[in-house]
Amino acid sequence: MSTKPEAPSKAEQLEGPVGPLREEDLRDLGFGSVVASESRLRLLNRNGTFNVDRHGRGFFASISPYHVLLTMTWRTYFGLVVAAYITTNVLFACAYELCGPGGLEVSGSRGATFLEAFFFSVQTLATIGYGRIAPIGMAANAIVTVESLVGLLGFALAAGILFARFSRPLADIVFSEFAIVAPYRDMRAFEFRIANRRTNEVLELQAQVLFSRLEGAERVRRFYPLSLERQKVVFFPLAWTVVHPIDGSSPLRGLTHQNLVEADAEILILLTGIDETFSQTVQARSSYKPDEIVWNAKFTDIYRRPRGGGLLSVDVARIHEIERLSPTE
Repeated sequence: MSTKPEAPSKAEQLEGPVGPLREEDLRDLGFGSVVASESRLRLLNRNGTFNVDRHGRGFFASISPYHVLLTMTWRTYFGLVVAAYITTNVLFACAYELCGPGGLEVSGSRGATFLEAFFFSVQTLATIGYGRIAPIGMAANAIVTVESLVGLLGFALAAGILFARFSRPLADIVFSEFAIVAPYRDMRAFEFRIANRRTNEVLELQAQVLFSRLEGAERVRRFYPLSLERQKVVFFPLAWTVVHPIDGSSPLRGLTHQNLVEADAEILILLTGIDETFSQTVQARSSYKPDEIVWNAKFTDIYRRPRGGGLLSVDVARIHEIERLSPTE
């Protein structure tokens, strides 16, 4: 009685850059399989933002004012607050002008000019009230009532967003400008260096590194987790050089700079840790493309060792410095 041979497993059917793919390589890492012709941009920018856009969510679902106000730059935020403040006062000044010459009275003698109406709006919005200008009639007093409510709600909103921006925990981790491929024991290793730019401490910092490349005749993008010499550091007061040994099981084994360029390779990095001040999780992301990887080099020493006993210091400004090695090293 003949038996039908068993179908090969997924790992036996799919080939990776160093042989059959392991089960952990088959997991969806969040990007899916991207055909090369769809985009030639890097997946992850150096500042941690993704080169991905979303459509079809609807207009209101696409806009989150709270998220936009939290994530915009400080210059943009303060510029928006100033612009909204001036625009609001101009609109209310126009409303007072529409009430007629007697809508606002200056010290009981004459009607207010547009500039005086503008400054009266500023006083009303900020609940200052010098008393020199007063509203006359139902229309002007109704506008004052509305403006006082707008002022209370507006200042509360602006102050709340300002507090949320200040209190939001963020990781300010600087990545070395270049990654390197350096000698490591009796092999080579892919390395990059990170440091905390702030004075706060990050605990339980964990690194995840993914190798992405285009494969096959259809040029499909695949992702492979890279094993690290050290996956996590409990304390992160100094700098950390993250090392991936290029051993027999590494997807980078046998690859050259030209191989990485032809495969449109990209190495993606996710850092996750706990901010000691806020006791909340913080994250940082970055990536390296082939032209940002220097071969046969090493990082220079960035530690300042005290003489006669003192504090060890790290020169974060020198985290990007590398030293090229001779071919024999």
